[in-house]
Amino acid sequence: MPIGPIEFLAVGFPGNQLRGEILPELADLVERKTVRIIDLLFVQKMESGAVRVIELADLGDDDYRAYEEVVSDVSGMLSHDDAREIATGLAPNSSAALLLFENTWATRFVEAVANANGKVIVNERIPRAMVQEMMADPEAA
Repeated sequence: MPIGPIEFLAVGFPGNQLRGEILPELADLVERKTVRIIDLLFVQKMESGAVRVIELADLGDDDYRAYEEVVSDVSGMLSHDDAREIATGLAPNSSAALLLFENTWATRFVEAVANANGKVIVNERIPRAMVQEMMADPEAA
């Protein structure tokens, strides 16, 4: 079975209230088969600097059911060490969601490249801020 490109994404939030506001958009991406969530962890950095890693199983029943629909098969590929490493860059009293996902939209393209005996030479994500900067001042690019 071909698999699309896999990406790791950590998204930080001020405060330690994981309110689930991004869940509907994430669910939409999964439902439309744009991405497949392979793993998901949350990390909170307290005001004291203490770090708390939260797995799906640690969520309350309602939150667990909501995320279970999006992450149907947690792989365990993201570890508590990964979460703690991300937490080192967080400000006190903040949190982050760590996602490992497959770009399922690219699966057929990946298969076509393999069938043509092609190989990826460079695959790099350009940060949004950099793109906006280049678009604002094309001469600087």
